[in-house]
Amino acid sequence: MKKILLLAVFTVLGFVNVNAQEIKFGAKAGLNFATISEDNTENADFVTSYNIGVMSEIPLSEKFSFQPEIMYSRQGYSFNNDIIAMNYLNIPLMGKYYVTKGLSLEAGPQIGFLLSAKNEKTDIKDSFNTFDFGVNFGLGYKLENGLNFGVRYNLGLTNINNVDNSSIKNKNGVFQVSVGYFFF
Repeated sequence: MKKILLLAVFTVLGFVNVNAQEIKFGAKAGLNFATISEDNTENADFVTSYNIGVMSEIPLSEKFSFQPEIMYSRQGYSFNNDIIAMNYLNIPLMGKYYVTKGLSLEAGPQIGFLLSAKNEKTDIKDSFNTFDFGVNFGLGYKLENGLNFGVRYNLGLTNINNVDNSSIKNKNGVFQVSVGYFFF
């Protein structure tokens, strides 16, 4: 896992030499509305939590840019009033298309690493896969002063269950609302 994280960081930093004067770096935070989908999830409810992290925006043309991020994300779900809290280190690699000045359509893959999973105070991390892959879709709006806003949905594509002899497959689903600021 450390090798994958280092590779992701070096990949992001490698883009810095592309056009360093136009690359922006910033931070963002927001709310998560998370749950799971697929097998036996009719009683699963959303949990509300947060996300926080850093990002950069690398212009590729007048209309397109690349926005890699490193985010700490609290996710999970509620099942029969029992909350399953899952903490991830997510690396979204977003492509942005500017429809008009400031307004962008965003999409891209996301790699997630499970840091912890708890049910009340019990550690249940071993019940879940440590790797999660998904795809993000969203909208963003960036003001000229660096302040930006976004809404995004992360559609999990991999089975998060890691229970032996279980045919149950569940996937993460997270709706996010965020506010960020590009410093430079």
